[in-house]
Amino acid sequence: MLRNDPHVGSPRSRIDGVAKVAGRATYAAEFDAPGLVHGYIVDSAIPRGRIVALDLNAALAIPGVIKIFTHEDRPKTAWFDRSYRDQVAPPGKPLRPLYDDRIHHSDQPIALVVAETLEAAREAASLIGVTYERAPHETDLERARHDSYVPPKKRSGIAPPPDPKGDAAGAFSESPIKVSAEYELAIEHHNPMELHGTTVVWEGGGKITVHDKTQGTLNTHGYISSVFGLASDDVRVVSPFVGGAFGSALRPHHQLFLAVMASLALERSVRVEMTRAQMFSHVHRPQAINTVAIGADADGHIRSLQHNAVAATSRYEDYQENVVNWSGMLYHSDATQLGYELAKLDIPTPGDMRAPGAPTGLFALESAMDELAYATGIDPIELRLRNYTDRDENDDKPLTSKELRACYAEGAARFGWSKRNPAPRATRAGKELVGWGMASGVWEAMMMKSSARARLGRDGRLEIGCATSDIGTGTYTILAQIGADALGLDLDAVSVKLGDSSLAMAPIQGGSWTAASSGSAVMLTCRKLCETLLKYAGAVEGSPLAGAAIEDIAFGGGYIRLCTAPDRTVSIADALTAAGVDHVEAEETASPGLIGPLRHASYTHSAVFAEVHVDEELDIVRVTRVVSAVAAGRILNPKTARSQIMGGVVWGIGMALHEETMTDHRFGRFMNRNLGEYHVPVNADIDGIEVIFVEEHDKKVSPIGVKGLGEIGVVGTAAAIANAIFHATGKRVRSLPITVDKLMAA
Repeated sequence: MLRNDPHVGSPRSRIDGVAKVAGRATYAAEFDAPGLVHGYIVDSAIPRGRIVALDLNAALAIPGVIKIFTHEDRPKTAWFDRSYRDQVAPPGKPLRPLYDDRIHHSDQPIALVVAETLEAAREAASLIGVTYERAPHETDLERARHDSYVPPKKRSGIAPPPDPKGDAAGAFSESPIKVSAEYELAIEHHNPMELHGTTVVWEGGGKITVHDKTQGTLNTHGYISSVFGLASDDVRVVSPFVGGAFGSALRPHHQLFLAVMASLALERSVRVEMTRAQMFSHVHRPQAINTVAIGADADGHIRSLQHNAVAATSRYEDYQENVVNWSGMLYHSDATQLGYELAKLDIPTPGDMRAPGAPTGLFALESAMDELAYATGIDPIELRLRNYTDRDENDDKPLTSKELRACYAEGAARFGWSKRNPAPRATRAGKELVGWGMASGVWEAMMMKSSARARLGRDGRLEIGCATSDIGTGTYTILAQIGADALGLDLDAVSVKLGDSSLAMAPIQGGSWTAASSGSAVMLTCRKLCETLLKYAGAVEGSPLAGAAIEDIAFGGGYIRLCTAPDRTVSIADALTAAGVDHVEAEETASPGLIGPLRHASYTHSAVFAEVHVDEELDIVRVTRVVSAVAAGRILNPKTARSQIMGGVVWGIGMALHEETMTDHRFGRFMNRNLGEYHVPVNADIDGIEVIFVEEHDKKVSPIGVKGLGEIGVVGTAAAIANAIFHATGKRVRSLPITVDKLMAA
């Protein structure tokens, strides 16, 4: 194989970037079709109860209205709950849009108006009269937490908290240094630029092509086939570009169901797109309350670590995350007790939101560790080093690699941590208090079974195909880099097709596993191409490559050559001619090996350092600097990788200071369902962000040594900022986001 990696490991610009900035990238709600009609969703105005009556007369009178679908006349779909369960569904009964007259949460879809134009559909929707019978509702986690429960069934991929180790309560009571507090995270909603939308193209004969905003075309494909009883070949799902998803597009949403339902019933092409307000009617990061108690000796060694969390879920599903497990793997403790419970509310089922569970749990743990540092008088980094562990103590497994010590050292050096005055309120810049804080980050490094196809033609162009999505992470580019290196090609000689259910099998894109999974599949597939080409080259009359092994040759410039004698070559064109073909193609599948997932645990780690300036009179917080030092195995593309971490840091800033979905519990409704009142960080909120990739070699985690980067940028950031705010002000705020009113009241 090629001895050098001229593309992998180098900062390459996105190969899909030009299409995006030039407006040539087509998103789900932008595809067109002859005779396309538009659907508009009507939402419930109450959080719980039933529909007594619907008055559609005024709506039907609007010119251009074709059909109004309600629970009273929707087409028949699958009967069993299992038919509505997608690949990442939690235990419970998935929501069935327009199934009956029952209302499970505010903004639940109760009707779909289909019209010739979007304007007509929207106007008609506003004229539908609904009579409700209300039922008592509960949307307040503070009240519902008293009825919390351990979920009876575990969600796939979510590890339950480990069994208790030692006598945590007893060790805590006997510890000379104690820290115990509650830490709360507000509801957060995904607000990607692209709204959730679906365009269903009626192909005739019962066949449809579905353009959906999704992080998994095969997940969407399976859902449609199962719910509507369609043959696999009658459905194709296409999603080449996703305008931000961050977990919100892992599960199929009701706009997909409604668009497909209407298209099949009307035998027409239909588009349904949510409004910005309707983006608050489905998945979100759940509200959670953490209770952390740490007992330590005078030297800062942890004797007892207890972490319990209560998180919100819907009435109809038990949505679960790994929230407390992180506390059992970052630091050593002889006595540990971790617990995780759910509380049912009359809300939509929460969903995965960038690093689901980790920022929630790590905000609590890393804040408590900072409090312990002050209680013991030990530097926060030194405290973490004294309790460092090289094993996953939850499962008592060795780690495939862990360079968190190097993250602490390199991040602290770049940040200037040694110059920190440890006393709160001791550092000023004019009228502002200055604070420095830090936190650890950890996220799972996973690999999933994935396939890829590749085709190399006589013209020297390589085509790669995989059903995985690119949700803005740079997947198109890194897969092209891997393929180009394998065959010694320029990057512009490689084309990549993604986001199509007709391509090679791939898992949903999420969990930071896509690079390791689909990247490994591309590597194996291109290796198969190389092996086939070598066989063809060896058959060329008088071939200098006859009998050569794959390890002895390299590809480059359209030639196959011996590594030990670069002048001994066979052109790829001659090899194809000798075989009597004009191209070579292959499809291979990469699976996680036995060494990594069964015998070892694998995680990505980070150390996050934050500087804040706080106006002493107004308590306004500015994050002026963040340094994120990340150990994530092999970095395929430093340019796109840096963007991933920077994006995660911005999310962490939003979590720490801005993002909060507010609920009026009297009405059971989310109130700030817009970008004017749901605050996200904007350019003026972001200052210097520096990313360091710590060198880390890991041959066990995946065939290409990659750990993944999508989540690790966010997980420790909010805690680092909260700790910096305490250092600046001497006020400990344990509820996110840290807003002016909370800081004033502290």
